[in-house]
Amino acid sequence: MTWADETKPWITNLEGRVPGLEVVLLKQVIVLPWNQFLYAEGGDDEVRAVFTTHDVIAKGSGLAPLLSDLAAQQVTRLKEPTRVDRFGSLPGARITQLLVRKAEQTGDSGR
Repeated sequence: MTWADETKPWITNLEGRVPGLEVVLLKQVIVLPWNQFLYAEGGDDEVRAVFTTHDVIAKGSGLAPLLSDLAAQQVTRLKEPTRVDRFGSLPGARITQLLVRKAEQTGDSGR
């Protein structure tokens, strides 16, 4: 595993295709295969990665480079920060909140 830039709060692998994205939350770990990746969108303060079964939302600052890493499917791990880490004042990119939601079903009769 190679760190592309130590200032990024996510881990990337530049040595080859990564089979999946590991999302490490405080109370659980979710692994999503890249073959289910649909797209990513967002900007510096929020990035959303959409898979067929789940949406992964990272909030923070300086997250625009995460979009390129997601598009290249080079991200191996996103980790939810602890409460103490959320309020740190380190410069550069930071993830302050990480959410994983099950993808919404289309054709829901409640809409």
